[in-house]
Amino acid sequence: MRYLLFLVSPFFCFAQVTFTTLDLSDEIEETSGLERYGVNFITHNDSGDKARVYVFDSKGKMIKNVRFYGLKSKDWEDIAADQHHYYIADTGNNLGNREQLTVHILTTSLDFEGTIHLEYEAQKDFTARNIHPFDAEALTVYGDALLLFSKNRETQQSEIYTFPKTAGNYSLIPQAVLDVQSLITAADYNPELDLLALTGYNFQGEQFFYTVTDFKKRGWASFDLTKYPIPIGRAQIEAVKIVDKNNFLLTSEKVKNQFARLIHLTLED
Repeated sequence: MRYLLFLVSPFFCFAQVTFTTLDLSDEIEETSGLERYGVNFITHNDSGDKARVYVFDSKGKMIKNVRFYGLKSKDWEDIAADQHHYYIADTGNNLGNREQLTVHILTTSLDFEGTIHLEYEAQKDFTARNIHPFDAEALTVYGDALLLFSKNRETQQSEIYTFPKTAGNYSLIPQAVLDVQSLITAADYNPELDLLALTGYNFQGEQFFYTVTDFKKRGWASFDLTKYPIPIGRAQIEAVKIVDKNNFLLTSEKVKNQFARLIHLTLED
């Protein structure tokens, strides 16, 4: 099957962005994904932790953690959810040398159900290097499929990959390219609002937030992409969850002298 690639440039918006933050438990040092878990939230650490998820409430208080003894956590980078499952992307590939990329499927009761195995069709060289296009940290559910957004250090654009939500082996071919001019770290799609939200940063450490309105309606060729600077200072934002069209929840990893944080971000009209 052949695919057409579309390059979409963003509209840079400097409208007011406001936010509040609260600290998370010290157990959640590298929060790298965020989803709802009933009235609470579920997250996971990045690399350096066992294969486990953490559940916390709206005040940041830890409720429980669940360990998956049959799984390994190489570089868990995002979590997505639908009505029946959670999907955890073990797709972090900082040096471009990983040959085994996976997405683990969990039930809503946090039982392991299967694994999706991924590879980049275009990748032939697995030599470790710092600048390459074969990293991805942002995953979201899109109908019967999952969308994975690349963290492309060569171009600072983001390729969009799509693949089924069922266990199996899939070769990734980009459907479109977003000219985000940053490194994308998180994604969430809300079908009722037809709204996609993304987070990213540049090599200077500046943090950004993106919205893509009418995401499905417009199709792959014509995205309404808007970019907002987040004036948060020192942070490493790696998760996003849509609340409504103006309100979003993000998490930032622990940095020097600062706990991991839950961020409530509002776009001012």
